[in-house]
Amino acid sequence: MELLVRYLDRSNSICSVSTQDIIKEDTLRDDLKYYFMSPCEKYRARGQKPWKLVVQILKIVMITTQLILFGLNNQLVVSYKEENMMALKNLFLKDYSGVDEDDYSVAVYNQQQVYDSLFFVLDQYSQLGRLSVGPISYAEDEEGKLLPLILCKEYYKRGTLDPSDEAFNIDSELETVCMSHDPKTANQWKTQNSSFFDLDFYRLVDIRATFQLKGINLQTVRSRELPDCYSFYVTITFDNQCHSGKVKIFLDIDAQSCACRDWKISGTAQKNTHYLLVFDAFVILVCLTSAVLCTRSIILAVRLLQRFSRVFHENYNHKVCEDDQKEFLNGWYVLVIVSDLLAIVGSILKMEIQAKSLTSYDVCSIFLGTSTLFVWAGVIRYLEYFQKYNVLILTMTAAFPKVLRFCCCAGMIYLGYTFCGWIVLGPYHEKVNSILVCGEALRLEK
Repeated sequence: MELLVRYLDRSNSICSVSTQDIIKEDTLRDDLKYYFMSPCEKYRARGQKPWKLVVQILKIVMITTQLILFGLNNQLVVSYKEENMMALKNLFLKDYSGVDEDDYSVAVYNQQQVYDSLFFVLDQYSQLGRLSVGPISYAEDEEGKLLPLILCKEYYKRGTLDPSDEAFNIDSELETVCMSHDPKTANQWKTQNSSFFDLDFYRLVDIRATFQLKGINLQTVRSRELPDCYSFYVTITFDNQCHSGKVKIFLDIDAQSCACRDWKISGTAQKNTHYLLVFDAFVILVCLTSAVLCTRSIILAVRLLQRFSRVFHENYNHKVCEDDQKEFLNGWYVLVIVSDLLAIVGSILKMEIQAKSLTSYDVCSIFLGTSTLFVWAGVIRYLEYFQKYNVLILTMTAAFPKVLRFCCCAGMIYLGYTFCGWIVLGPYHEKVNSILVCGEALRLEK
C-alpha cells in the first residue's frame, strides 16, 4: 500500500519520461485517486451519482421486509406442526400429562398398563373422526381406500429366562410380526388378532404403531394466504429395549406439507398472493441490478490494476506487490454478489411456496436468512468512509487472524473437556444416557 501511495503522490518531473507518458500517468493517477474515493467524494469530483449505494439501501429495505413477511408465515407453519404434535399426543397416549418426561412422552411399569395403553391407541384411532376437534382425518391411497394402522412387535426369536437361578438362554436374532388395523373393522380387531397380543415381555423389544393422517392448515387464511395440506406420518413406540421394568412410550410425527389437489377459496387470500409474487419479482430485479453493478465494478477494478501494473513495470521496472494488488480487489463487492445470488434463489423458492408448487420452507429460510445477514454485513463497507468507524474496522481486520488462532486453541481445550465430561458424568444424566442407549441399539441393528 505504501508503494501505491508514493506513486499517487509522485511528481511528474522526470526527464526520462516523454510528454505522452506523463499525460498517460496523470490520467492513471486521476483514475486511481477516483477509484479509492467515497461515493460522496466521487459525486463532488465528477458528478457521478452513487447508484450502487442507492440500490444497496433499497435492497436492504426490501429484503428485510421480504424476510419478515416470510418469517411470519413460517411461524404459522411451525406452530401448526407443534400444536398438532401436542394434540395427537393427547389423543393417542393414555394418561398423557402434557409435559414430556425427558425424551419420552409416557412411561408405564406393569403389564396391564402396557395393554391398556396399546388398546387405547387402537380405540382412539378407530374413533378419530368423533374425537378430533381439528381438520384432520384418515389418509387414503390412490384408489380411495383408507390406509390402515400397522402394528408391529419386535422380540427375540426364542429364549428362556430365570432370574432366581441367574440363568438365561436367549437367541439374539430379532423377529418382527405385524398386523394391520382398518378403522372400518374396529369391532373385530381384538377377536381376530388375539394371539398377537399375547406378549412375552422378557422377549419383547418394542412395539410400533404407525399410521398416516391428513390435515389442512386453515390458520393461514387469516393471513390472507392459501392453506397448505399436510400428511402426518405418526409412529408410536413402546420401548422395552432396556428390560428394566419401565416401558417408555414415544410419539413421533413426520409432517410433510403439500399443495392441496382440489381447493376453492373466496375473499382476498388469492389477491394477496398475487401482490406478494409481484413484490418478490421486484426484489429479484433489484438484486440482479445490484449484482450487475458490483460485477461491473470488479471488472473495472481489474482493468485498472492491469493498467497500473503495466505502466509501473514499463516506466519504473518494478512489479506491483501483492498487498497493493489486493487493494484493487474489493471483498465487499464479492460479499454483495453472494448475498444477491442467495436472495434471488430464496425469492424464487418463496414464490414457488406461495404458488403452492413447493413446500421447502426450511431451505427457503436458509437462503433468505443468509442473504439478509450478508446484506446487513455489507453495510459495514460504507462505514469505512467515516473516520471514527474506520478505526474500529481496521482494528477488527488486524485482530481477526489472532482471534481465529485463539479460538482454535480454546476449541481444543473445550473438546477435551467435552469428551472427558461425556465419559465421566454422561452416563449419570438421563438425556445423555438415552443417547447412549439409542446409539447402542442402532449399532446392534446394523
